[in-house]
Amino acid sequence: MQGRLSAWLVKHGLVHRSLGFDYQGIETLQIKPEDWHSIAVILYVYGYNYLRSQCAYDVAPGGLLASVYHLTRIEYGIDQPEEVCIKVFVPRKNPRIPSVFWVWKSADFQERESYDMLGISYDNHPRLKRILMPESWIGWPLRKDYIAPNFYEIQDAH
Repeated sequence: MQGRLSAWLVKHGLVHRSLGFDYQGIETLQIKPEDWHSIAVILYVYGYNYLRSQCAYDVAPGGLLASVYHLTRIEYGIDQPEEVCIKVFVPRKNPRIPSVFWVWKSADFQERESYDMLGISYDNHPRLKRILMPESWIGWPLRKDYIAPNFYEIQDAH
């Protein structure tokens, strides 16, 4: 079943794939990494002016990584704002997605966390570096094929 936004994107010749609706009835769309930045700008102009959240996950060991964006269309006088979920899948070998920091500033720390935990590089992000793990940390802790080090150092335990 095609949602309202998906129908609008088709009407305007914008490539995407509808993934249906979640349990709350929020439309979910898949966008290719190379199309994501231009579609993000179009969605902002269309009225999706609020990035509610951005997260990422490992689809399967050795498989794809996904970056997920929850966008909201906030308008004055509307009790129930329109929402959409966008998923961008990338290969784990060279996971690169255009950053949407310049579209929604709230993507700053969220994209940095996805980089830190899963190793997804967000092109043109102004400060893409680790945010939770030490800069010297090796690997991406939330990947399903991550092998945790067999030692843990407790610092400042007193």
